[in-house]
Amino acid sequence: MSRIQARFSALQAAGRKALIPYITAGDPAPAVTLPLMHDLVAAGADVIELGIPFSDPMADGPVIQLAMERALAHEVSLRQVLQMVAEFRQRDNETPVVLMGYLNPVERMGYDEFAREAAEAGVDGVLTVDLPPEEAADVVPLFKARGLDTIFLLAPTTTLERARSICQQASGYVYYVSLKGVTGSSALDVTDVANKLDMLRTVTDLPIGVGFGIRDGATAAAVGEVADGVVVGSVLVNQIAANADNPDAARKAISAIIAEMRGAMDH
Repeated sequence: MSRIQARFSALQAAGRKALIPYITAGDPAPAVTLPLMHDLVAAGADVIELGIPFSDPMADGPVIQLAMERALAHEVSLRQVLQMVAEFRQRDNETPVVLMGYLNPVERMGYDEFAREAAEAGVDGVLTVDLPPEEAADVVPLFKARGLDTIFLLAPTTTLERARSICQQASGYVYYVSLKGVTGSSALDVTDVANKLDMLRTVTDLPIGVGFGIRDGATAAAVGEVADGVVVGSVLVNQIAANADNPDAARKAISAIIAEMRGAMDH
């Protein structure tokens, strides 16, 4: 059983939902990422999504675009991100880590080399935003052979038939994007999300994480009522941007947000 499967199984047995924070590796500086990952776990994170810096993050809004720019200013590479995960594993061998990003850096390294090095580093899953299922037929088995879960996005506009096709290739969990638009979008209709998740559960038994629009304990708790996992990103990255010259303040602010969400979800 993979770390992701084990974590969701344990949460389900305890009647709890997964809290899945996202940060960009190397933002605001490479030395901050590792302690921040440990902070997230200490504050109540169940899975960490670690963004791979990329120069053209087309699915992301300005908040995460700027995070990518800050990381790239330090020339953070995919190999450095893998090294960060390897260092994280020296202290934490239980918390699942999912790499989230775009196809170009992975293609440049080479799928086989990437899969091997990611598995050796202790990565558990990979979510490449711009890898459609139609082009994943060769990638999914390669990742699976290395023990890497392949996580796909589902959108509000995804048809039931397409969702079925996507979920047949997915493993670990699927990520439902609760809003049309880019990361950092604002309005969130939990009733609409619940209706969509009911539909998706007719085509998959995988846990469903919901992201986009999660801003505080109240929204995290509301989404946690209907989803298996709550993904939060932009509100955390905003704190890094606001405290880019004071990483300790950023770490404290992010820990407080995650602790509030964890408490609200568990209440």
